[in-house]
Amino acid sequence: MINTLEAAKIAREALEDKKGEDIKVLDIKGLSNIADCFVIASGNNPNQLRAMADEVEEKLFKEGYKLHHSEGYTGGTWILLDFGNLLIHLFNKSEREFYSLDRVWGDAKEM
Repeated sequence: MINTLEAAKIAREALEDKKGEDIKVLDIKGLSNIADCFVIASGNNPNQLRAMADEVEEKLFKEGYKLHHSEGYTGGTWILLDFGNLLIHLFNKSEREFYSLDRVWGDAKEM
């Protein structure tokens, strides 16, 4: 099992492979007890978001990380992948702007 920041790096690379946009890795350790790290990215349509989610899950699974829970996969506007201490948020652009997790977690250190 690799550490959370290494897992976030793998997730970022998987998202880049699927042309994810505005990818941010936020270290929220000490700011929240829900996770140590968020990865936030945008996609252009539901199919791209699902492809991004599938790629992240596959790459992390190969490294020993198992997906605990996911939400939003069928809706395709905001997909949440819960890997325990690592949460992946994949948004279409309007949902990302509306929920503005980047701003909400503005105190987090960007990696």
